[in-house]
Amino acid sequence: MLDVKWIRENPDAFVAGLEKRFFTPAPAEILNQILTLDSQRRETIQQLQDLQARRNAVSKDIGKAKKDKNEAEAQRLMDEVAGLKETIRQGEEDERAQDQALRDLLAGIPNMPAEDVPVGPDEDANVELRKVGELPSFDFAPKQHFEIGEALGFMDFETAAKLSGSRFVVLKGPLARLERALSQFMLDLHTDQHGYTEVNPPLLVRDDTMFGTAQLPKFADDQFEAVANLDGMLGGADSIGSAEVVRQALVQSGSRRWLIPTAEVPLTNLAREEITDEAKLPMRVTAGTPCFRAEAGAAGRDTRGMIRQHQFTKVELVSVTTPEQSAEEHERMTKCAETVLQKLGLPYRVMVLSTGDMGFSAQKTYDIEVWLPGQDMYREISSCSVCGDFQARRMNARYRPTDSKSPRLVHTLNGSGVAVGRALIAVLENYQEADGSVRVPDVLRPYMGGLTKIEAPA
Repeated sequence: MLDVKWIRENPDAFVAGLEKRFFTPAPAEILNQILTLDSQRRETIQQLQDLQARRNAVSKDIGKAKKDKNEAEAQRLMDEVAGLKETIRQGEEDERAQDQALRDLLAGIPNMPAEDVPVGPDEDANVELRKVGELPSFDFAPKQHFEIGEALGFMDFETAAKLSGSRFVVLKGPLARLERALSQFMLDLHTDQHGYTEVNPPLLVRDDTMFGTAQLPKFADDQFEAVANLDGMLGGADSIGSAEVVRQALVQSGSRRWLIPTAEVPLTNLAREEITDEAKLPMRVTAGTPCFRAEAGAAGRDTRGMIRQHQFTKVELVSVTTPEQSAEEHERMTKCAETVLQKLGLPYRVMVLSTGDMGFSAQKTYDIEVWLPGQDMYREISSCSVCGDFQARRMNARYRPTDSKSPRLVHTLNGSGVAVGRALIAVLENYQEADGSVRVPDVLRPYMGGLTKIEAPA
């Protein structure tokens, strides 16, 4: 969330930032709405302060009138205090409503892009920074991962559809173990060599946790809400109307639970409502978790295979830093994710995303795209983003500088280190053989019980 004071003091920069993001409605209109609400709220606050000062003064005058035994004046003043209390009560309600309206408006506005982010409306404006690794050559037509997995008999989309619907998969045997091996390998790498602390976080989180990393309210349709046991809460009443009443009560109370779309959500919120000593920063944490996404905007995209699933596994990297550390930490985090692909022997490229393609919370994002020979193209396998204090303001996450008593907002960063399902896809496609088997990368063999090749059962 952006700082309304910064917007008030830098209106031109605010409008320019939203224009670079191709934000709608018109940034100038949004600015006017913000400034109007902010002005009303500050005016109400000033009026309340004046009213409270008057109430305090009148209260003293009551004591003086009683001391002088001027009961008529004392009564008049007490009546005034009673009127002031009611006016103040109404003013406080107005302030809360104005504050919430301003907060709701700010909650739907994306972060400002960094100055060095390329400006463009979509992925076509992304800029390639580097390519790493040689593309594999085959003396046969390379297959896509789902063709390989299904032919091996270890990747089953049909059964998954019976169990859960489309965009799910059942992995079996050595492919199930390969996914587990990839996750274990990444976590060992990041904890043993990159200095991250492993965390096993909850997979269900509250509204305010999702709000903190900006999945809510703007992107609610992309999430899976864990519906409460409404029948139990209603005492077994069979009433759709009553169920809706309870559901709305859950919404109002913030008592809903959501399946996490990424471990970024619980990991970043570890700093929520905390004041951390500067000496403990940067805080680096990692987790390998299932992730759940509704993919509401992905109809018709990547319908075959495992590229875009409702449930997938990902190893996430999160850093919490001081403002001075965040730019360098962004480069470091990206290198950590790249190391995964280097050790797996997978060719990839690094892209800096354009203003129109990067995520809502990001100031700047690097995408790492792995080469998939079956698709004959690079596909995203990791996004590493620096968010500045955008998420920290939503979470009230602060640190105490060593040279100051006043807390400051932290900076937050997140990145995939990397998406496990897509790493599995990349291994299948880059290590495939003409006979349909798949070689196991050297670095994964200790996690696969020494297995060197995945083959169909005899």
